[in-house]
Amino acid sequence: MTYDQQKRILDLVVAITLIIGFLPFWIIVPVLIFLDSGWPVIFTHQRVGKGGKDFKLFKFRSMVLNADEILHQKNHQLLQKFKNGDWKIAAKDDPRITRLGRFLRSFTIDEFPQLFNVIKGQMSMVGPRAYVRKELEEQSKKYPETKKYIPYILSVKPGITGPWQTSGRNEIPFYKRAEMDAEYAKKKNIKDDIIILLRTPKAMLSKW
Repeated sequence: MTYDQQKRILDLVVAITLIIGFLPFWIIVPVLIFLDSGWPVIFTHQRVGKGGKDFKLFKFRSMVLNADEILHQKNHQLLQKFKNGDWKIAAKDDPRITRLGRFLRSFTIDEFPQLFNVIKGQMSMVGPRAYVRKELEEQSKKYPETKKYIPYILSVKPGITGPWQTSGRNEIPFYKRAEMDAEYAKKKNIKDDIIILLRTPKAMLSKW
């Protein structure tokens, strides 16, 4: 059995198990989001997938409904940070995130719907981060030495968790994150995937 076949089986087993195991969340979280800030409860965001193809990543909505308007019309300082290629911002410092959204992000609950991206075959349980295309372009210009890593990163499916997510997240600069993601993509080792999955709960809890 090839690595890709092993990985797909692992993805489906883990994703289906988590969907069933966290069944109450699929009822409680949408209700809480609706009561807190209305519909929709699911947010989709364009990301770059395997082979450089765009796909819609699913999340529980953690921002206000007019988040884009707030960014472009009411928060020029934050918008300028993004334009300058600085994509790192703590949830507590982002005025677009709701009170419930901060809680959801603290425990990574907002990312649960990505399990359906895994079922659809757009993502894997383990892989490089699912990058925003503009972020990928701007950061690779800012750090030209990372351009050599991009083909490796885009040769595999992005993951819900991965080497970056379990090794410090926002404290790791882009150039180091790109290197880590590329090294992961080169190895294609199912044992590494299992180790990263086992480390993920601790990494999630360490955010708190």
